[in-house]
Amino acid sequence: MRVGEHAAVWIRGLQEHGVQGCAKHYPGHGRTTQDSHQTLPRVGAPAAELQQVDGTPFEYAIRAGVGSVMSAFVAYPGWDATGRAASFSPAILGYLRDTLNFAGLVVTDALIMAGASAAQPVPAATVTAVAAGCDALLYPEDFAGVVAALDRAVGGAISAARADEALGHYDETLAAWGDLPDQGEPDLAAHGAFADGLADRAAHLVRGDAPIIRAPLAVSIVDDDVGGPYTVGPRDLFVQALRQAGVTIGQRATGNVKRIILVYAEPRSWKGRANLGARSLAQLRRLAPGAELVVLFAHPRLAAQIPGRAPILCCWHGQPLMQRGAARWVLARVQ
Repeated sequence: MRVGEHAAVWIRGLQEHGVQGCAKHYPGHGRTTQDSHQTLPRVGAPAAELQQVDGTPFEYAIRAGVGSVMSAFVAYPGWDATGRAASFSPAILGYLRDTLNFAGLVVTDALIMAGASAAQPVPAATVTAVAAGCDALLYPEDFAGVVAALDRAVGGAISAARADEALGHYDETLAAWGDLPDQGEPDLAAHGAFADGLADRAAHLVRGDAPIIRAPLAVSIVDDDVGGPYTVGPRDLFVQALRQAGVTIGQRATGNVKRIILVYAEPRSWKGRANLGARSLAQLRRLAPGAELVVLFAHPRLAAQIPGRAPILCCWHGQPLMQRGAARWVLARVQ
């Protein structure tokens, strides 16, 4: 329920300012333990449980008027016994339309993902997706092959009525979002202050008590996000904020220099795992004993993998907003 409430607020905020929201990945990706960029994950929960639990945030999103829903390249055999991914399942997409009463645009996840082509080549997969109920196809690399496959399929595997319906949803989306009134220049300072307030509320301890922190400090980084096809974001904003506030940051935790460990471990495309990797765990086994504080830029469940007894501050993700929020949390406790 909390996820749905938060999603609805976010969607309304987006759409009130002219940005179409997209609820994803229907009917729920949170139970997966495999990376759909690398394979086709399978979620074994029964249909009733998926509908009642995983489907609830989508109900909130639809009631909030979300403009689009993205379907998952995940199989739910307890719902569709064929084992096909949700994007190819008339049963799962039919529930979205007929039971949840979603009338907007249904878009696939990116077709470059292995989960999209696990059962058939991408051009054939796009035909199956449209026939099952998808309206828009995200990121096919073989554009010409996809267009040719769809042209051949209309009137056959894709009924003319289904093709018209998909195009109608696309046209309705353009009409709804293509020409919006000028809302003027946003107050970036006010928005930034509001975002900082949210970051401060989101940061919370998941192990131990808030320490009294005494400078000088040493800051060590354990980055579980390096590697893969995409570069990571900046990792120096936390230290910059402390230094700008006058806190001395040393190189090593020796003598009276206390160590703060920053752990970055976000879900990332083609990362292939949901937990900390072996290299990161080895670093933590070396660094964590005697640390003053661990700042976890990740989901709080990863705290269970961090050895030692140091307090753990969960800051959810390592984007600049939360790095600065973590720095404010630490500065409030520096003596």
